[in-house]
Amino acid sequence: MAQSNPQPEEQVANTDWSIDAYRTRFEPEEHWELRRAFMERHQNWIPEDELVCLAQVFVNVELLHCRYPLETMERVKAISSGIADEYRASRSKKIQRTFVSASDAAASKVQRK
Repeated sequence: MAQSNPQPEEQVANTDWSIDAYRTRFEPEEHWELRRAFMERHQNWIPEDELVCLAQVFVNVELLHCRYPLETMERVKAISSGIADEYRASRSKKIQRTFVSASDAAASKVQRK
C-alpha cells in the first residue's frame, strides 16, 4: 500500500553523487528531463541505487505506459505526484496527433474536404 509520507524523516548518507552521470547517450531530452526531475526531488531521501531504478520505472510508466507489480506502481505513484502532474499539464498544451482511418481519408479526398 502507498505510504502517506513518501519522504522519510532522515536524509540518506551519500547525496553527493551526480545525477547527470545517469543520462544515457541516446535518451530523448523529454525522457531525461522527467527522469532528472524525479531524481533531483528525491536525491536526499532515497538511496542512489534505489532512486535510479525508481526514476526509470517512473519514466517507463509515464511515457511508455509500462506496468509493474502493484506495490511498485503504488510506490512510484506516491512519490511522483507533483512531477507527474507538472509533466501532464505541460503535455496538455502541446499539439495532439489526430489519427484518421484510411477509408475516412480516402472519402475526404474524394469529397475534396
